[in-house]
Amino acid sequence: MKLIVDAQLPRRIARALQTWGHDAIHTLDLPAGNTTSDFRIAKLADQEGRIVITKDSDFVDSFLLRAEPERLLLISTGNITNDELLSLLCKNLSEIERMFTQGVFVEISRQHLTLHQ
Repeated sequence: MKLIVDAQLPRRIARALQTWGHDAIHTLDLPAGNTTSDFRIAKLADQEGRIVITKDSDFVDSFLLRAEPERLLLISTGNITNDELLSLLCKNLSEIERMFTQGVFVEISRQHLTLHQ
């Protein structure tokens, strides 16, 4: 999968995804870094075929209203340590990959993976 990790999530997530064989970047890797606007992140994701990984409800609103970005992974775990988040993603990565073959909006919480239709 090709992914872009949003600013409020740690860069470690992008690096871990790379280690797990995915083409992942973090907003810190972009020229404007974490000051890159949500609009620019969504446009870049769509141009490069990336899934936006975020906790930001603004991306959900944009996705629902304008289908931007085209593909979205929403992390809705609430407060969670970075180690717990990495573990959760690692444990569920193959199922997340499978879900993105069937749809464009996946949500992960501590207990559930949801494919929104």
